[in-house]
Amino acid sequence: MVKGNRIERKFDELRARGEAALIPFIVAGDPDLESTKRLVVELEANGADLIELGVPFSDPMADGPANQRALARGLAAGASLPAILELVRELRRVSEIPIILFGYYNPFYRYGCQRLCQDSARAGVDGILVVDLPPEESAELDEPARHFGLDVIRLLAPTTPLKRCQEIARAASGFLYYVSVTGVTGTREVLPTDLKPRVEEVRKITPLPVGVGFGISTPEQAAEVASFADAVVVGSAFSLILENFGRAPDGIGKVVELASQMKRAMVSARCALQTSALNEKQ
Repeated sequence: MVKGNRIERKFDELRARGEAALIPFIVAGDPDLESTKRLVVELEANGADLIELGVPFSDPMADGPANQRALARGLAAGASLPAILELVRELRRVSEIPIILFGYYNPFYRYGCQRLCQDSARAGVDGILVVDLPPEESAELDEPARHFGLDVIRLLAPTTPLKRCQEIARAASGFLYYVSVTGVTGTREVLPTDLKPRVEEVRKITPLPVGVGFGISTPEQAAEVASFADAVVVGSAFSLILENFGRAPDGIGKVVELASQMKRAMVSARCALQTSALNEKQ
């Protein structure tokens, strides 16, 4: 019997190699659905370990300007939930990369939670992350997700008290997504100085992998976070590239190149940690 779904297997595989996961966030339909399909395949071939596939929504309250514009482009391209699930079905013919639907509750609720989870599982989706749905109000999604084998990824913020973190962690599966900064998504020049101890605190209360996102935009930042987290989530930096070059012949290539640079930097950071640990033992 195969253990777990694609998300669990991927983190097991990375743990065995001593690596952190690179998780690109890309908006379905930015700049069009065919480009999204091609981008997922190219990202997988160049260092991406999981994909967060953004579901376009008209009122993305947790997203900063770059992702807001990307979500608007996805809407304009016709990236509805049925179209996105068909995209995932097509991807499953050529790819086994874990795919998480990342979005807001309104489109999921209107689609119907039972129907969403059933159709997502059949299409090949592995998990769902709903930005604006607290655990106390998510039974309508959680029950069918569990029934159809989908992970429900939960968010933790820097302002979340430890007791609340424990409650959220108990309701989560797949991994926990730690938001590195207060506020909305977007690139940041400097990451918070207390990010590492905060993530280490979260690690003590859950066996789930802990990923970090919001504000990570350079290979150097990705390497820094990979030195203490299980996953690095990057979104706005890719959205900005697609905004500027998405329809250019090399637009997808520019996104893929940044992802590749980030993954290489992350692997190097982990290797340096392992070497340092070995030297201390000797």
